[in-house]
Amino acid sequence: MPNYKLGLDFALEQDQKDVLSTYRNQFHIPKHSDGSDCIYMTGNSLGLQPKQTKAYVNQELEDWANLGVEGHFKAKNPWLYYHEPLGKDMAKVVGAQPSEVVVMNTLTANLHFMMVSFYKPSKKRYKILIEADAFPSDKYAVESQLRHHGFDDKEGLILWKARKGEELAHYDDLEAILETQGNDIALVLIGAVNYYTGQYFDLKYITQLGHKHGCMVGFDCAHATGNVALNLHDSGADFAAWCTYKYLNSGPGSIAGCFVHERHANNKNLNRFTGWWSHNKETRFKMRDDFDQLPGAEGWQLSNPPILAMAAIKASLAIFNEVGFEKLTDKSKKLTGYFEFLLKQLENDSIRIITPNNPNERGCQLSIAVKNANKSLHNKLTEAGIISDWREPNVIRCAPVPLYNSFQDIYYLVERLKTILNE
Repeated sequence: MPNYKLGLDFALEQDQKDVLSTYRNQFHIPKHSDGSDCIYMTGNSLGLQPKQTKAYVNQELEDWANLGVEGHFKAKNPWLYYHEPLGKDMAKVVGAQPSEVVVMNTLTANLHFMMVSFYKPSKKRYKILIEADAFPSDKYAVESQLRHHGFDDKEGLILWKARKGEELAHYDDLEAILETQGNDIALVLIGAVNYYTGQYFDLKYITQLGHKHGCMVGFDCAHATGNVALNLHDSGADFAAWCTYKYLNSGPGSIAGCFVHERHANNKNLNRFTGWWSHNKETRFKMRDDFDQLPGAEGWQLSNPPILAMAAIKASLAIFNEVGFEKLTDKSKKLTGYFEFLLKQLENDSIRIITPNNPNERGCQLSIAVKNANKSLHNKLTEAGIISDWREPNVIRCAPVPLYNSFQDIYYLVERLKTILNE
């Protein structure tokens, strides 16, 4: 990590040294009311649009216009196979084998599809363990799975809670839960990076712990994919799912991704929902053949891929391919470390960072707790041209994304924050 210094000169120097600095020019930056670029800190909620996305989408619109149904075979990027290279590129981002990844559906839908296969409750072992402050959608999804299988959604849900007066979860507490209740737990489903605190969990350790007690283990990687080095294959997790509109910059509500570990690749006995796109590619169009399950993650698909939505993912993954994930995480740690350094120099008791200070236990997001849950601070930041987000009850989330945020962004953000706090 750099020896951080105060002053604009240090930020300018770091931006000049930054090998990724030119990538900022490949994104559309929202404008402030005075015409200047906003300081955009919400890539953890919705990533910015790559400038090349329009060309990628237009290519498919042109092929649709000119070729009609023949575009499935004759388009520049034939639609019949469109999702296959996306799966390979996505696998690099999440640290998986290409056969373990498929781009399909949306995040919560994928979690449900995964639970169809990997949540296998019995009368004795039926409970689901999640972190207490999981993203609400995950909690709603697992509660509905419990109800669907005839269980009480409160009694069947086990929460891994932070200790009283703390925000971050302790692994000792997770161990204790599994030691005492592991025989009752069918599934452990954790957010790889907690949306609220920004805490990045040790996926491999959690997986080993869950498997030791006979549980299936899956991860919601919405706030982790494109942000941290997930190494999903090496983690040993049974499954994972993520959206692509945050750090992967594929547009609001875009198509999601899914991981299924290769040890499940050829298990045709796993319960699952099926559709014609999970059927053997060689005989898919022989409409009267019996169902023949595809191996790997593709075997969880249902429908043919939505090409126009996937074009935006293709545009963004092309940038990730070009940059390489190691360079991204290297800059991310430097940028977030600089942000943390400047915030601590403020020495203001109105704010407090709740994200882990160990760079290996977080991604680029820093969550700032505001004293007395005073949302006016967030509102004033917005008026000052800083786009962050507020999460109840008292947190401002800021995520300096290495593809398009700069050290100058961080410097000016903290300077404006200082002015507001001193008013």
